Amino acid sequence: MNAENLIYTLNVNGTDREVKDSWVGESLLYVLRERLDLPGSKGACEQGECGSCTVLLDDDAVCSCLVMAATAVDSTITTVEGLISDTVMGETARTISDVQAAFVTEGAVQCGFCTPGLIVAVHHLLDKNPSPSDIEVKEAISGNICRCTGYGRIFAAVNAVIESRGKIQK
Repeated sequence: MNAENLIYTLNVNGTDREVKDSWVGESLLYVLRERLDLPGSKGACEQGECGSCTVLLDDDAVCSCLVMAATAVDSTITTVEGLISDTVMGETARTISDVQAAFVTEGAVQCGFCTPGLIVAVHHLLDKNPSPSDIEVKEAISGNICRCTGYGRIFAAVNAVIESRGKIQK
């Protein structure tokens, strides 16, 4: 391994993926999109301000543009592509998650640029706190900027998931 062309393995969405010919300073966002062909995370500000590149890194929501990919070697990375459901009503199937479906149903997707980061942030919140207050929802997505929706539809989507999951658990 030389300093200019690294080869390392990342665990992304439950699968070990080899990264070849990487430069040590490449961001996780760049590696996900350009080297591993996972375009879901979006690159906008490249400064950790907009949240469009949010992924889960060892179950923490992070802006992947701020993480050097090579530092994530021993971590578990989940992108928006990894937030699919493997079972639907007891049957094995690969389908969008309940959060993704709620974003579509509630009209929380407009231009779609911020949507992957918001979906990852909402999954992160609801996995840790299945019944968050409105303030907790606002805080959880505060690092994600949406210029289209005004957030009303996003909050409606989050509330629809909370309600739906509450009915399932009862």
